[in-house]
Amino acid sequence: MTVELVKHSAADTDVLWAARVSTAGEQSLDEINKDPERSKGLINYLMRDRHGSPFEHNSMTFFVTAPLFVFREFHRHRVGWSYNEESGRYRELEPVFYVPDAERKLVQRGRPGKYEFVQGTPEQLEIVERTMSDAYERSYAAYQEMLASGVAREVARATLPVGLYSSMYATCNARSLMHFLGLRTQHELAKVPSFPQREIEMVAELMEAEWARLMPLTHAAFNANGRVAP
Repeated sequence: MTVELVKHSAADTDVLWAARVSTAGEQSLDEINKDPERSKGLINYLMRDRHGSPFEHNSMTFFVTAPLFVFREFHRHRVGWSYNEESGRYRELEPVFYVPDAERKLVQRGRPGKYEFVQGTPEQLEIVERTMSDAYERSYAAYQEMLASGVAREVARATLPVGLYSSMYATCNARSLMHFLGLRTQHELAKVPSFPQREIEMVAELMEAEWARLMPLTHAAFNANGRVAP
């Protein structure tokens, strides 16, 4: 999984500027920055009491590369998100597929809603690697055969599995990203438990690291208040 922050207009001052207009009207950047402790306290107050709209006045655009099954989960997040994904209708798709490595826990124990994942055996890992690789090779060969015969790309792509890598631009604001992180990461500070699939959690962790760098006060307040989006 890879995540690149390609452009942004996002800073803690965006939150402060939006929040203070309700009591102080328009303020300059110098006025906003003159009392750092007050600024930190205001952002924490907004997060704690769930005054969410000031966290929407910013923008981050990420270029994400991940398997199709990750994007299918990702696109469940609609409010505050915009997506443009690579299209198999208009370009020939490259044979890049996802195979879990040894760190990926393979075995699910327990019933839905009350389960955990544990490490697989070396034999299970070998089966996963071998059968996935074989299936990918066969499906991509079928895809290439159809293309070579003149079948349209939008038809031929139907043979490709969800382990195929795709890429997209994903644009969000801090509030929508916090909702995403609250659902798609497990964290010791979270008040509400979440059980994300590991592959989308890997994407979420990379996005969070970029956001934390841009908006450290907002990120700290998110963690301090149980990682619940305002």
